[in-house]
Amino acid sequence: MSTAAVSARDLSLRFSGIEGAPSVDAVQGVSLDIAPGETLAILGEAGSGKSALAQAIAGLTDRTVDRGPKVIGGSLEVLGIDVRSLRRRDDNELALRVGYVPQDAGTALDPHLTAGENVAYPLYQRTPKLDRVEAGGIVAEAIDAMHLTLATIPKYPHELSRGQRQRVAIARALVLEPELLVTDEATSGVDATVRSTILDHLAEVQRNRGFAALAISSEIGEVRRLTDRLAVMHGGRFVGYGSVDEVLETGTHPYVRALAALGRRRAVAV
Repeated sequence: MSTAAVSARDLSLRFSGIEGAPSVDAVQGVSLDIAPGETLAILGEAGSGKSALAQAIAGLTDRTVDRGPKVIGGSLEVLGIDVRSLRRRDDNELALRVGYVPQDAGTALDPHLTAGENVAYPLYQRTPKLDRVEAGGIVAEAIDAMHLTLATIPKYPHELSRGQRQRVAIARALVLEPELLVTDEATSGVDATVRSTILDHLAEVQRNRGFAALAISSEIGEVRRLTDRLAVMHGGRFVGYGSVDEVLETGTHPYVRALAALGRRRAVAV
C-alpha cells in the first residue's frame, strides 16, 4: 500500500455518452503522487481533463455517483483506498476523509439553509446526533478559518457576495478536517480583487492543518499562490510535471510554451 495521499499510475478515465452520444476519453495515462501535507496544482484549459481527474481523486467515479468518470485503465489510490474498487454503498470512508470543492461551489449551497447550516451539514451526515453546541463551535472555527465574520453564520446564501459564498463552500469542505482537499477552480467567477484573498486564506489553512491538496486551476498566478508543484494537462495528458519554474522554463509542448510566454508578458506589464 502506498504511503502517498494520492498515487495514480497510467490512469485513464472515460465519461459515458448520454442519450446515445459517444463516450469521451477525458484522461489518458496520467501518473502522479501527492505526499501527505503536500499540494499539487493541475493547470489546463477547458476540456483538458483536469476536472475529471479531480472528480476521480475525490472518489466521485461512476461507481459512486451518477455520470461520474469511469476508470478504464491504470490505478488510483487515495488515502490508501483503491478508488477502482469503491462502490456506492461503501464510499463513506473516503467521503469523510476527502474535502471536495467543485466548480462554482458557492452556487451549489442549499438556498434554504443558512451559511452556518450549510457548513454544518457534513457534520450531521457523519454524526446525526451531534450536540448542537459542539457543532456550532466547529462551524464557527471553520468560518473563521476562511476569514469570514461570525455574522456570516445566520445569513442565507442570497444575502452573501459571490466571494463570501465561495468561502462558505470551502469552509464546508474543510469542516470535517479532511486528510485531502480537492478544489476545482475554487475562485471561478469570483472578482479578481477577492480571488487572491480566497487563495491566500486557503493556502494558510493548508499550512496550519497540514492536509494534502489537489488544486485545479487555469491561471498560473493562482498556482503560484498555492504551491510550487505543477502538472500541466492538455488533451487528457500531462505535458508538464515538476516545479512551476522548471515546467515553464524547460517545457517543450506548445501549450506549456504558450503559458510561459504569457507569464513573461504579464511580468513585463507589471
